[in-house]
Amino acid sequence: MTNLIIRIVINAVALFVAASIVPGMTLTENVGGLLLVAIVFGLVNALIKPIVSILTCPINVLTLGLFTLVINALMLMLTGWLTGGRLGTEGFLPALLGGIVVSIVSLVLSMFLSDNR
Repeated sequence: MTNLIIRIVINAVALFVAASIVPGMTLTENVGGLLLVAIVFGLVNALIKPIVSILTCPINVLTLGLFTLVINALMLMLTGWLTGGRLGTEGFLPALLGGIVVSIVSLVLSMFLSDNR
């Protein structure tokens, strides 16, 4: 349970950093909305992203994995749509850059977690 809460907080921080750095990407100001966006983003990544990744596997192989960046951008845009505009991207390029920033920040923050398995 604690690990789930930590993952949600990591998603929230990563989304906040991305919205702060990337022009054209906006995020709600209040903490409750930010946590809601982080939860929805986690659910989208856990449920929808694997299906899309399997379906686009041939394209991903042809582009040597670069199509994963496109999938990440689409997952951010889907999260924005599902949360009713609490996460906004003004087009595909801000979503692409935001996906890169979210991935990097999540990776760096996850490195500080201890794996107690």
